[in-house]
Amino acid sequence: MLNRFVEYISKYISLSEEEIQAISKTIQIRESKKGTVLLREGQIAREGYFILKGCIRKYTIVRGEEKSTNFFTEEEWVASPQSYSGKVPSDHYLTCVEDCSLIVGNQQTEQEFYSLYQRFPRLEVLTRTVMENEISKYQEMLSTFKSDTPEERYLKLIQTRPELFQRVPLHQLASFIGVKPESLSRIRKRLMNKQ
Repeated sequence: MLNRFVEYISKYISLSEEEIQAISKTIQIRESKKGTVLLREGQIAREGYFILKGCIRKYTIVRGEEKSTNFFTEEEWVASPQSYSGKVPSDHYLTCVEDCSLIVGNQQTEQEFYSLYQRFPRLEVLTRTVMENEISKYQEMLSTFKSDTPEERYLKLIQTRPELFQRVPLHQLASFIGVKPESLSRIRKRLMNKQ
């Protein structure tokens, strides 16, 4: 599993054997079963995750109804930065949609990574670059969500993340694009009839 993380980092920089060994001693890998709740609304986040394998759903409960706000899969970071950094209760849930292998980050690993940055300064630059990419990706998702119709969101999801349709229940995908399951069925039927 560590190889997957090294491959991910290699998209940004190539690591020396010494750096790989240092990282492998620092990271914790956890296996979490499908249905595991990693964070509940009202809890203070104490961990962040990098997904080696599996899918995590982020959702809120509004007037008793679950609203999916994101899905995270392999090679994606999952965190609740406002809760984690600000030590405030989370306003959402994080739940494993599938069995997951996760690299777990917490205050202890954060401290260990700071010492890695001193030994290997370019790892700090890497971290900053990765976080900038994640923020950019998230901002893009938010802006298109505000301007797109549910049908456009559905089509964009098929184009950009088709694997979710095999991995996530349709009622959760419906709430992600902002419609009821029956409305998603109508959208799908209408699009099939157009073809």
